[in-house]
Amino acid sequence: MGCDFCATTQTGFERNLTSGEIIEQFRHLRREAHATGRTLRTLVFMGMGEPMLNLKNVLAAIERIADPQLGAFGWRQVTVSTVGIVPGIEELREANLGVHLAISLHAPDDATRVDLLPMGRRFDVKEVLEAADRYQAASGRITTIQYCLLDGVNDSLTQSRDLARLLAGRRMHVNLLRYNPTGLSLKGRSYAPSSLEQTEAFLAELRAHGAVAHLRRARGPDIDAACGQLKRRESIRP
Repeated sequence: MGCDFCATTQTGFERNLTSGEIIEQFRHLRREAHATGRTLRTLVFMGMGEPMLNLKNVLAAIERIADPQLGAFGWRQVTVSTVGIVPGIEELREANLGVHLAISLHAPDDATRVDLLPMGRRFDVKEVLEAADRYQAASGRITTIQYCLLDGVNDSLTQSRDLARLLAGRRMHVNLLRYNPTGLSLKGRSYAPSSLEQTEAFLAELRAHGAVAHLRRARGPDIDAACGQLKRRESIRP
């Protein structure tokens, strides 16, 4: 999707996964978890790709994975994440599967968001949140707002208050993430994570203005596998 702070976008688009490939990933992970005495509790469609641009296969996979007679994972344990592709959110609502929705917002204003996420040029913040409102009204599921804090870019207390105002009257949950370094971006920038002090201040400001918010613990940065860090290191030889 060309998100400037994400390493995955540097690989470029190759192809969509089939529903069978998606299901096989789930089956493999469940086998791995079982082998270590663990249980898969949540499943999020996100990461190396945009689920709303492969929604036909995503929906087919969810139906197989969550159906009590098939994967038996559970509809409420599944989340579909998007950078804010409004037609996809509407189609997901019409599918009426009852899964959760997560929106990668990353800025409360269109100017900052467009600079970080090119898709913001097609669908502004207001349109995206209104689509999330409709999905939430139909599904009864609380929408998660994903927000990656970037030092000096989107982490000011003013932006925290603006975000809280956007969500006022909306039963949505803000999931704050500290940026995981990925080197130079597509635009040649070098982003840095917000300091722990600024992160805590941003979180406190959100809560002080009535927003429900939490800071998500990073997983996988020690192997460059945390959020935003996934990319191929070597070219595939023909």
